[in-house]
Amino acid sequence: MNAAAFGAHKFETGPSHPRLADYLKEFPPAIFSEHLYQSIELMERYSIEVAVNLLGQLNLTEQLGGWRSADELCRLCRFQPRFRLALQWILARLVETGCLEVKVDGESRAYRLRKMPSEPDLTHLRVLGLNIDPGNAATFDLLDLAASLYPAVATGQQNGDENLFGPQGIPFWLNYFNNDNLTYAVNNWVGAAAAANHLASQPRLQILEVGAGTGSATEILLHLLDERGLLPRLERYLITEPNAYFRRCNQRKLAAQYPNLPLEWAPLDLNVPWNTQEIASAGFDLVYAVNVMHISKNLLFSLNQARLALGVGGWLVLGECLRPYENQPIYPELMFQILDSFSSVETNPEFRPNPGFLTAEQWRRAFVRADLRHPKVAPNVEAIREIYPHFFTGAICGQKTATAA
Repeated sequence: MNAAAFGAHKFETGPSHPRLADYLKEFPPAIFSEHLYQSIELMERYSIEVAVNLLGQLNLTEQLGGWRSADELCRLCRFQPRFRLALQWILARLVETGCLEVKVDGESRAYRLRKMPSEPDLTHLRVLGLNIDPGNAATFDLLDLAASLYPAVATGQQNGDENLFGPQGIPFWLNYFNNDNLTYAVNNWVGAAAAANHLASQPRLQILEVGAGTGSATEILLHLLDERGLLPRLERYLITEPNAYFRRCNQRKLAAQYPNLPLEWAPLDLNVPWNTQEIASAGFDLVYAVNVMHISKNLLFSLNQARLALGVGGWLVLGECLRPYENQPIYPELMFQILDSFSSVETNPEFRPNPGFLTAEQWRRAFVRADLRHPKVAPNVEAIREIYPHFFTGAICGQKTATAA
């Protein structure tokens, strides 16, 4: 499958496109539209051009006359050590433009300037993106806001978390975590479809949602449960979110939409034993989270806590932004990697070699380590990535069985 033909405002599909549709047949067909693929390609290109801008803003050009690693650049430019993750992403994106070359030696990478890049035209790309889908404005706005903070975060003058989740940033997140923003909403739809599939045979439903934000994922899950006639089985739906403002937004919206459902709201810290908070005992048929679990300080700990919250036969379903291949940079990282909550995590060479987004293989290995049985990633992203390497969405599912440790 070819990249978006930006000048023609069209995403060109190759002869393998019918295979892609076949892999996605269990999901609502309107979600995986040409507009989605066009938008993803546009965002990928936009983030690469933002990286070109940052090359100059961070004064990296003069340091890249010879081979430099990200660590060396951090020292030479007097950047904060924690900025290394973001710097590695910038360098990897610049390799895609051809202006940098990379030398790989085992786990280490060094970069050198090959040629000066062309001047980016972000305004033109934004116009194209809004012509594809006006809902793309939310992603453009958040990408721009995050990029504007990079120089000050790199030198320690500002903190990414305080700025992006402060009064200035909150409206941007509210627009981004919204089902009108298709490039984000696709995560909600994929996760909800996988969760609803696993709940279909349950006579009663008790659901725990983790990190629900303002409720966009909850909204889609409830919609699909209603569509499949499963809402009458719902006995309890505990919706957790640590951010008090997001939690209040969630409660106001969903309580009004579903006044007769047994919905509850509470805070929950992923990184503290759940049974010391609102999760007093096991018994949930579904533990559900969309784009949350990858920020756990200790991923194995949080997965184990989720398993303990399940009843026997219950399922953990995580809708996650997936990295198709190891070390592949992807556009959503631009918004998140200057956040300490995203980057300051415990890594593990087996299943979490890097902070942030993981591959399907890494998620399955993590589920196995957490004694979650029958681990599966839906759709088949390993097959899809061979057709379309910018497919970033999947649901990781695993079951608690009677034999689990």
